Amino acid sequence: MYWFSFTLIPVNLLFLSLGVLLVLFAQAKGIAIPERTDDLFPLLATQGYLNPVVAVVFMIGLVAAAYSSADSALTALTTSFTVDILEANRLEEKALRRLRMKVHVGVSIVLAIVILIFHSINNSSVISAIFTIAGYTYGPLLGLYSFGLFTRRKVVDGATPYIAVLSPMLTLGVDIWSKSLFNGYEFGFELLLVNGLLTFIGLLLFSRKGYSIAL
Repeated sequence: MYWFSFTLIPVNLLFLSLGVLLVLFAQAKGIAIPERTDDLFPLLATQGYLNPVVAVVFMIGLVAAAYSSADSALTALTTSFTVDILEANRLEEKALRRLRMKVHVGVSIVLAIVILIFHSINNSSVISAIFTIAGYTYGPLLGLYSFGLFTRRKVVDGATPYIAVLSPMLTLGVDIWSKSLFNGYEFGFELLLVNGLLTFIGLLLFSRKGYSIAL
């Protein structure tokens, strides 16, 4: 996990650098940058501004990156729905395989519909809202994972759900009162870190060395 985290840094820097280079290239050629910046590369690739080989290689990389994420999501959703919702693990292997294929197709269709919906309403406010909501929902998971990774303390089992619910509520309060509390500073996507930190602190307060405590 540590090494994987470090490898993500140069990868992100590489993609950021490629984005900057695309913008600089468009400015140097006097090309108007689209209002939706996601359309910049398709514009350059399809209008003949780039060498065809460069455009094809770039497009293959984008498709490969997108498909790997989509493939992981489809696999996880199919497995979760089949095992956790339908509880189909009790079926025979042949029947389970047929059901899993049907679920996979159904999840693929739903995912395609969701993609089309977001494509039709795509704007910065929608994306910002999604990341903001993720900050509240994913924060407790981040705190729980960090607590298990970096400590050997045992939490009070019965207190964990309350901590996971209370942390997003406190995060919302911090976000609302951030201007007055932090001299005009307003939180953005870093609410995820605040939420995770509050969860971590809550788990730390309701834990001790030794075995897990059940209420």
